[in-house]
Amino acid sequence: MIDVAEHAGVSRGTVSRYLNGGRYVSDDARTAIEAAIERVGFIPNRAARSLVMQRSQAIGLIVHEPHSLFVQDPNIASILLGANEAMSEADYQMACLIADSSRDVERLTKFLSGGLIDGVIIVSAREGDAITKAITSLDLPAAFVGHPRDIGDAAFVAIDNRGAARDITRRLAATGRSRIGMVAAALDRDSGADRLAGFVDALGTSFDPQLVESVPLYSHADGERGMRALLERCPDIDGVFASSDAVAAGAMEALRAAGRTVPGDVGVVGFDDSSWALRCDPPLSTVHQPAAELGREAALSVLRQLAGDFSAQAVRLECPVVWRDSA
Repeated sequence: MIDVAEHAGVSRGTVSRYLNGGRYVSDDARTAIEAAIERVGFIPNRAARSLVMQRSQAIGLIVHEPHSLFVQDPNIASILLGANEAMSEADYQMACLIADSSRDVERLTKFLSGGLIDGVIIVSAREGDAITKAITSLDLPAAFVGHPRDIGDAAFVAIDNRGAARDITRRLAATGRSRIGMVAAALDRDSGADRLAGFVDALGTSFDPQLVESVPLYSHADGERGMRALLERCPDIDGVFASSDAVAAGAMEALRAAGRTVPGDVGVVGFDDSSWALRCDPPLSTVHQPAAELGREAALSVLRQLAGDFSAQAVRLECPVVWRDSA
C-alpha cells in the first residue's frame, strides 16, 4: 500500500478507502491508484481485509445432490455459472459445496457457522433440511433456488413448476394420447412434487395413479428404471411426461429397448430444456428452465442482502413450453 500511495501521489488513507470501497475518493485519485496498482503489481491481502471488514468476500453455493448428479446434471452447471458471473462482477468469490450424505450435511453445517462465507445459495433443498435449519439459526444472508415449503420468508428464486407441468401435459394430451403416464422424480423436493401436481391437474378425472412411477433422482438411470416399471405395469401406455430431460432421455432408451417408437407408439415430453433435450433422438419436447438466470438472480439476492437491502425476496422467472419432435 505504501508503494501504491507513493506511485499514485496520494496518502495511504486514500488508498485504503479506495480498496475498501469507501467514499471520499476523487475520480482523479481513483485513476491514479488504479494505474499504480497495475504498475507495482499490488494484490490486496484478503485475510487482512476480512479481519477489518468482517467479511470473507465469499458466498457459498450448496448443492444438496449426490456427486454423480452434480456431474451429470447440466442445470446444476448452468446455475453455478450464472451465480458465479454475478459474484465475479461484485468482486466476490464462489465456494462450491456439495452435500451428498448426512455426514456432508453435518460437516457443512459446522462450516457455515465458522464465518468463512458471507452468505449462501442453496440448490435442491428438501423440506426439513438440516442445512436450511443451520442457515436460519445463523441468520446468514441466503437465497434458495426453488421454494421449499418450510423456508418462511427467506429469499428464493423459482419457476412455476406446477403450471409448466400442467401446460406441457395438456399439450401432450392434445396430440391424441389417451394413456399418459409420468416418471415422477425427486418428490422430496418442491420441484418434483409440483411437477407431479401439475400433471395431475392437467389430466383431471382421467388421471390414473397406476400410470405414475416414482423415482428418487433427476437422472438418466432413474428414467430408464421408471419407464421399464411403467411398461411392465401398463403396457398400453402411449404418452409419458418425464419430470426432467435426463429422466426423459432414460425413458426413451427403455422404450427403444422394448421395441416402442417415439413418437409413433409413445409420445415423450420432459422438463428443463437442457443439453439432454437436444441429444435425444428425436429432439425432446420440454419446458425451458432458465437455469443460468436462476443462479444469477439468487446470487444478486444474496449480494443485495449483504448490502442491507432485503426487498424483493421472491423472484419468479418464466418457463415456456418448447415443442419439438418427441411427441
